[in-house]
Amino acid sequence: MADLNPEIFNLEVTNHELIKLAYDAYLANSRSSHAKTLKRGEVRGGGKKPWKQKGTGRARFGSTRNPIWRHGGVAGGRTGNENFTKNLSRNAKKVAVMQALSIKNTDKSIITIDSLGIKDGKVKEVLATLKKNGVTSENTLIVVPEKDALTLRATNNIDFVKVVRPTFLNVFDIMNADKIVLVKDSEAQLENWLIGKENA
Repeated sequence: MADLNPEIFNLEVTNHELIKLAYDAYLANSRSSHAKTLKRGEVRGGGKKPWKQKGTGRARFGSTRNPIWRHGGVAGGRTGNENFTKNLSRNAKKVAVMQALSIKNTDKSIITIDSLGIKDGKVKEVLATLKKNGVTSENTLIVVPEKDALTLRATNNIDFVKVVRPTFLNVFDIMNADKIVLVKDSEAQLENWLIGKENA
């Protein structure tokens, strides 16, 4: 197993709040708005005034679809256009990823391998490589330098495996993984993204 860069994998984790913020931001940004209520103008019916304006002693109403009526519209309900997005700066995301990786490295949950042993794009090839490195049925995050067709074909049907490229790593996937497998060359890309001069 190769030595991991201490600037990324051996940081003193002092900002748990940032990790939590990045975790929540991932969930919020994955959320889509589906719920929608009908306003008074969208509810079927209610076109006729329920009673005349004056002389009945009752409160004046122009429609039976008033929000305070039974079967009326909803005031202040969901529109279906809610924006749940939470923004983090690029630097904050990188710091959060490095601190999350440091937590996993401290827990001895990160391993490095030369390759996934994929020749024909078979699931059994990946499973054999993982088993050889002590990974069986745990939630496993595999970081690869490139997601080629063979890699995707060999891993798509393994329910406990998720494959990502280094620049797509996020706190949510890192913290939910029982094991993180770094394939050769992915660590170099990770270093270039997190502490290198080039922007991802």
